Amino acid sequence: MSAVPANASTPAWNRLQWSALDAGARERALTRPVQAVAEATRQAVAGVLDAVRTRGDEALRELTARFDGVQLDRFEVSPAEFAAAEAAVPAQLRQAMLDAKGRIEAFHRAGMAAGYAVETAPGVVCERMIRPVPRVGLYVPAGSAPLPSTALMLCVPAALAGCRQVLLCTPPRADGSADPAVLVAAKLAGVDRVFKLGGAQAIAALAFGTGSVPRVDKIFGPGNSYVDEAKRQVAQSGAAAIDMPAGPSEVLVIADEGADAAFIAADLLSQAEHGPDSQVLLLSDSAGLIDRVEAELAVQLAALPRAAIAEKALAASRLVLVDSLDEAFAISNAYAPEHLILALRQPRDWLDRVEAAGSVFLGDWTPEALGDYCSGTNHVLPTNGAARAWSGVSVASFQNFVSVQAASRGGILAIGDCAVTLARAEQLDAHANAVALRLRGAAA
Repeated sequence: MSAVPANASTPAWNRLQWSALDAGARERALTRPVQAVAEATRQAVAGVLDAVRTRGDEALRELTARFDGVQLDRFEVSPAEFAAAEAAVPAQLRQAMLDAKGRIEAFHRAGMAAGYAVETAPGVVCERMIRPVPRVGLYVPAGSAPLPSTALMLCVPAALAGCRQVLLCTPPRADGSADPAVLVAAKLAGVDRVFKLGGAQAIAALAFGTGSVPRVDKIFGPGNSYVDEAKRQVAQSGAAAIDMPAGPSEVLVIADEGADAAFIAADLLSQAEHGPDSQVLLLSDSAGLIDRVEAELAVQLAALPRAAIAEKALAASRLVLVDSLDEAFAISNAYAPEHLILALRQPRDWLDRVEAAGSVFLGDWTPEALGDYCSGTNHVLPTNGAARAWSGVSVASFQNFVSVQAASRGGILAIGDCAVTLARAEQLDAHANAVALRLRGAAA
């Protein structure tokens, strides 16, 4: 563990003792930064969506100039831009992306569902068939840093699902180009239609369609609070389905006395550097460990290139002393973190206690960053408590599951009376009649 230099100033982290907090203080302690500005975000996003819905490409150009500082005549990336990106990406980075793609594909292929058929009664066969979502739109953020890893996380399962049309949007850089690594990652995973669009306006273009951007059926990908809100609003309007609420990043660490403080501080900072509206939490039953993590945060933050961003996120983060690890898991399940790190001596023994989390990282040697890049699991995960009911992106996210049933003459005779009885109990006589007519015909 690193020592704190004598002249180092230690920021005042938000240290809390859970048992000393009343119900209101506990609720405030688990409030995400994004929740404090939700109404202003909703109104701003609604205006962007309306502009794109009514004025199409004209609005996209105005919004891109306002938010990205770039004047674009053409949004779609050209073949020449793809070629330039290939030339610009170093061989080592390209190989790393290929390696990561292979692991992501292996993990997601292993979890792919299969169709099935079962005879539920003599003469009655019920089936489930799987079809890809025809048209999907992928959003890859590039706010304070480009994210080619997100392109892989979205493009790979879309390819495995067999979606007919796959579009990708990513914000333009200051010179009007798309990030080369994002383009190469998309191409490696089989996606060659990329649009230089960011923010809520990109989500609007995918949901409503414009002269330049085709409309899609479902939108995927993480983003800041504006992107997340835009996805929510287009889903509520019925314009397009979405994968999940996936906004500002967050991590919760449950650690015991034996955990490595330097590792934990590094994990907390790795999420804090995503953006000022990210949130990181440490729960531990060891005051000594919290002391050591606090010291490590000061040391590592001072050496971090993105320290200013991370420090803003840390202002809304928490170092929480709990009475027991049981209490820590209860808090974590209520919070439902996007990422959950179990920095425990026997982490797998505690896995059954996890009820709600986007992705779990076991033990001292499994940093959350592995999942971000190359372990194979998907890093597009539910945030803001949505992990209570939503799951991370998988191949199934890009598929529709369609049920099929077929009854023979013997089948309707076998189960028809059951349907008639239930229909009459619900006072739905037309339902009952549709079955009763067939029963009489089959019996004749």
